This record gives sequence, C-alpha cells and structure tokens, in this order.
Amino acid sequence: MLPDGDVALTFINHVTFLIQLRHLNLLTDPVFSQRASPLSWLGPRRVRAPGLALDRLPRIDLVLVSHNHYDHMDLPALRELDRVHRPLFITGLGNRPFLQQEGLRGVVELDWWQQSAVHDARVVFTPAQHWSSRRPGRRNHTLWGGFLIQAAGQQIYFAADTGYASHFFELQQRYGVVDIALLPIGAYEPRWFMEEQHMNPEEAVRAHLDLKAALSIGMHYGCFRLTDEGFDDPLLDLDRARRNLGVSPHAFRTMDVGETLIVRR
Repeated sequence: MLPDGDVALTFINHVTFLIQLRHLNLLTDPVFSQRASPLSWLGPRRVRAPGLALDRLPRIDLVLVSHNHYDHMDLPALRELDRVHRPLFITGLGNRPFLQQEGLRGVVELDWWQQSAVHDARVVFTPAQHWSSRRPGRRNHTLWGGFLIQAAGQQIYFAADTGYASHFFELQQRYGVVDIALLPIGAYEPRWFMEEQHMNPEEAVRAHLDLKAALSIGMHYGCFRLTDEGFDDPLLDLDRARRNLGVSPHAFRTMDVGETLIVRR
C-alpha cells in the first residue's frame, strides 16, 4: 500500500493512466481496443499494445470519461471494467443515458466546475476547448472536459483533449497550484484545422506554466495515427518547446508505455 500522500502513475497508453493513491485506484479515459473507431476493421489502429492489459489491472474504484470520441470512450473496455470492478464512472453532461444504455451501472455526469466526492477524494469536471460527437448529426449534444482530482493532499489534473485557451489559467486561479498535470501533446497537425481542438507541444508547455504545475506529463501521442505529424514529432517538438520556454525536462516529461512513476507529496 502506498504511503499516505504518495501517488503512483502508470502510463498505459494514449490518454489512459492508472492513478493509484492509498485508498483509491482510478483510470483516465481507458482505451484498450485495437482501433479508435466504431468498426473493428476500419479506422485508426494502435501501433503499440497497452502497457498494462485490461485483465491485469488492480481493483478499480473510479473511471473518468472525458468525452465521447472513440479514442477516449472505448465502450468494450468500459463494459468490461463495469463487469469486473463495478467502479463509479464520472463523465460530462449528456453522457450518462448513453453509457447506461450500454450497460454501465454507476454513472455520474457533471457540468463544468461541478464536483463529486469519491471515497476521500474530490473530482471536479473542468472546461476544455474541444467538441463531442459519437455519430453524424449529434455534434456537441454532450459535454466534454477534463478533471481535477483532489486527494491525499495532491491536485492531479487530467486535461483530456483540448486546445490552448484561458481555462488553464482559470483553473489555477480557482484551485491553486497543480501538483501533477497530464497534458496532451499529440494530434496537432495541420494547425489550420487542429489548433482549436488540440494543443501542440509548445502550447502544452504554456499550459504547464499557466497551471504553475510542479510536474507535467505528456500524453495523447504514439498510440494511434490520428493526424498528420509523425510519430516522433510530439517528443521532438516538446523538447524544442521546453528549451524555448525555459522549462526543465524534469518539470515536463513523458513516460514510457507501461512505466510507473511514484510522485511523493
């Protein structure tokens, strides 16, 4: 068991982290399917296996589902988690009826800045600059966002999908310094199309500075080919952005798939 106040982060893949605290295990946007698509034979196919298999997870108490895009809301994985672990699922407004229709039992939906208590933790649903759609004709019928987890004296921020905007600064103003920020650094080219919905690495570093984060970790790269940049470009561009903005590689880092990092309070 972890000492009180410590956090264990395991990077499973894409945007999926296992976050373990002394009395709480949670997953962010669990994605385990071979394709980020409604079809098993078409759509973006993963190039790396998950760093931790779905059937090797520890007890899961809480699952955060940021929005309904296929690379974030993986229904087969969510149904299996519900069957085996029966966790609480927290998501944005409008997603609960759909998830319940798909067989999930404990679902709470939140508006931006609303919060829910889970064990000794508090989860706040936070704004993001993005959009939602699960099928044609249903664009923005459900809400998208990120999550701030307050537990064990730490504040952990999972940004999910977002463009760079003022919500990072607003989050810091409302809740203070973020201890750990999980920030997307991939799926950003071409900029004329992706800028409003996905940050590039330089914008992610600016978000890190807005949040005054003690530690940021890059995600949303190296698993599915979703946009035009090369697989190595997010890491190369992140290194360039850190140097340009004076941020240490120890302050904004990435993790290997399957790697576990212990962050002490």
